Amino acid sequence: MPFEPVLQEKLSHGVIRQIEGLILRGILRPGERLPSERELSERMGVSRPSLREALADLQDRGLLSSKAGAGVYVADVLGSAFAPALIKLFATHDEAVFDYLSFRRDMEGLAAERAARLASDTDLKVIDTIFQKMETAHQKRNPADEANLDADFHLSIIEASHNIIMLHMMRSMYELLREGVFYNRSIMFKQRTTRDTLLDQHRAINTALQARDPHAARGAIEAHLDFVETALSDQQKADRNEVFAQKRYEHEARR
Repeated sequence: MPFEPVLQEKLSHGVIRQIEGLILRGILRPGERLPSERELSERMGVSRPSLREALADLQDRGLLSSKAGAGVYVADVLGSAFAPALIKLFATHDEAVFDYLSFRRDMEGLAAERAARLASDTDLKVIDTIFQKMETAHQKRNPADEANLDADFHLSIIEASHNIIMLHMMRSMYELLREGVFYNRSIMFKQRTTRDTLLDQHRAINTALQARDPHAARGAIEAHLDFVETALSDQQKADRNEVFAQKRYEHEARR
């Protein structure tokens, strides 16, 4: 029979498996800098030669990258879920925007339901901390900060759902959202009433999650994204009417 004696695992292999797991679970994120070699070897209880061997292997496989004089970083393994040509189509067609919101509603509703059941106390603390930052940013009326925290809030829920496939897929899609491919998030924060409503909706989501209520968490996410879709549609209609009115005014002025 082709069995061989079981040998003790090389320390470098243990380091590799641990770092791979952290990347896979989304704990180590693309672009994140690893601790220094000295600190990392001490925290993992391995020698520097074993650590270097492991890091070299991970770099060869494209999971880590080094920057001269700056350290070792998690490589940009996220990438995009879509080809560049398709991304350009998304950016110029409203249909893609609303299909994206519909997809998010389904996926994030499931993620919120899972998070309410499966999240650790630490996961829920992260979500609550981000929401508190949202409340602070709301008072400062900075649309860019609010939009970034909004994305962070939703991603933290997906992370708390503990589904690694969903996590990496949605992270890729959120990068397109941050880049304004699907829609300009700051548009939705133009009116005070919209900003207040959005904050209240995120509060309802957070409250349901902290109470570990799967049904309420999913319902709050779905209600929030339904509102986003309606608000975005209304804003687009208002913008089109404004453009039409301006063109009509210019036409009348030339007569």
